[in-house]
Order: sequence, then C-alpha cells, then structure tokens
Amino acid sequence: MKSNYLLFGFLVFSSVLFSQTKPKLIYSDNFDKDWSNWNVEFEQPEKSSVKILDGKLDVSTTIGATIWFKTQLSGNIIITYDVIVVEDGCAFDRVSDMNAFWMATDPSSKTIQRDGKFSSYDNLNLYYAGVGGHYNKFTRFRKYNGVDDKPILKEYSDKDHLLEGNKTYSVKIMVNKGRVQYFLNRELFWDFQDTNPYTKGFFGFRTSKSHQQFDNFKVFKLE
Repeated sequence: MKSNYLLFGFLVFSSVLFSQTKPKLIYSDNFDKDWSNWNVEFEQPEKSSVKILDGKLDVSTTIGATIWFKTQLSGNIIITYDVIVVEDGCAFDRVSDMNAFWMATDPSSKTIQRDGKFSSYDNLNLYYAGVGGHYNKFTRFRKYNGVDDKPILKEYSDKDHLLEGNKTYSVKIMVNKGRVQYFLNRELFWDFQDTNPYTKGFFGFRTSKSHQQFDNFKVFKLE
C-alpha cells in the first residue's frame, strides 16, 4: 500500500512539474537599433519604405511587401509580436492586410527570394494568416501546398475579427506537434490540427498597401 502511495505521489509531482515547464526564448528583436535580422521584399521598392521609428519597425508600402526573419525556424515553437496598423491620413495608411507567413519553405530552394507580389509566393509551402484583407472585409487562414494551391481553411467577415486603425494588436502563433493556433489579443482565431504539418520554415510579416509598425518580436521553443 505504501509503495502505491509513493507511486501516486511521484506521478502527481511529475505532472505538476511538467505543467510548469516554460517555453524557452530563442530569438527576440525589439527593433531598438536596426532591422539587420530581416530581409525586405517590396513589390514597388522605389515607392515603399522600411525604417526604425521610435523603437518599432515601420513599414509603409504601396502594394505588396514581405519582411522575412532571416533565421529559419523548426520544431514546436511559439511566435509573438505586436503590430499597429497606422491610420494617420498619409498616402498608404489603409486599414487592411495585417498578415503573416510562417513555416514557409520553397520546394525548389533552401532560401526564399521573391519580389513582394502576393502571387509570387503561391508555389511555397507555408501557413498564412490574412487579417482584415480585401480592404478589411475578410480574415482568412490558409495552408499553401507548393503547387499554386492555397485553400481557405477558415474565414471570418464579422466586425470582431476585422481591424481597427491605430490599435495595438498582440499576435501569438503556436505550432506544436501538428497543431497550428493563431491568437489575436488572446482570442483564438484558428485552431487547426494538420495531419501533414510543416515542421520548419521561415516567418514573415506580410502586408499590402498599408502602413504598419512591428515590435516585441519573440520566438520560443516548446520543450
């Protein structure tokens, strides 16, 4: 009987210990100095801009833009960051397209190099969140399959899932053993169990004809 109690106690202790294990921070960028950790792809670079402004990555673009984190990610991870869609009356201050790519790979190359045009990414493997797309009419989650196939897995069009200008949004993306989750300001937007998951790839901020500011980018490893 005593041995049974000891075994039970050990199992309870192990369970509590496991539940308290914290994700390990492996990358972070607060954009205090520069954006050297990122590759920028503008569809119209001559009319677009990227800079550090007040400790944030400030991106203003005429049409399409993707800002790739240079380090490829792998395994079970959490990605978090803050973003503001600026609405201040300037030329590209359109409240739309607060988007992201993650676990992105090119089947024909070890790196990703495109021209910023949205359709140029169609032949990649990746997950995609399109928040407030099409002039803030839709919010969509897609999985790209590397063959110009990017089915919409879930879509919203109600006000609660669209964007507001000048509001700080906290994004949390989790990839864990094939389960893909996307949270916005702690609200779960998508929860997708992938039977054939992407387990490595690049992360990128994605937008189009918009002015956005990014901050507090972090990547955690799930032990």
